[in-house]
Amino acid sequence: MQARIKNLQTILQDAWAPLVALGKSLATSPIPEKTRELVHIRTAQINGCAVCLDGHIVKSKETPQRLGAVAVWREAPFFSDPERAALGLAEAITRLADQTERVPDTIWDEAKRHYDEPALAWLVFEVAVANLYNRLNVATRQVAGTQRW
Repeated sequence: MQARIKNLQTILQDAWAPLVALGKSLATSPIPEKTRELVHIRTAQINGCAVCLDGHIVKSKETPQRLGAVAVWREAPFFSDPERAALGLAEAITRLADQTERVPDTIWDEAKRHYDEPALAWLVFEVAVANLYNRLNVATRQVAGTQRW
């Protein structure tokens, strides 16, 4: 596989700067870092973003067992209830077009059991940003293993 164009970060440096600032802001959220990583990994899996998946797995502090089970988190016993709620919400937000009820109340309500309103806002923001990066990288066919963050 070959990238269609160079990484957008190198082409659009001025436009990329706010995304870097956004990433720094997300790092201050009350959502645990491991949960945020799981959300990014699951979102990249759904969107088929190999470069994002590679980058998040390489820098992850997760165990190989949990990393390997993210795609099957519902069936794997390795995730806490709050992590499951975050993964469910991430899937629902990422798969908007696949559902008649865009983000089902049952999924939202489960997330609400584990996260207060500010944390939910951060979580929604985190998923949206993950989807943004996935779309940029998938559209331009960025190649896994060629970039390190």
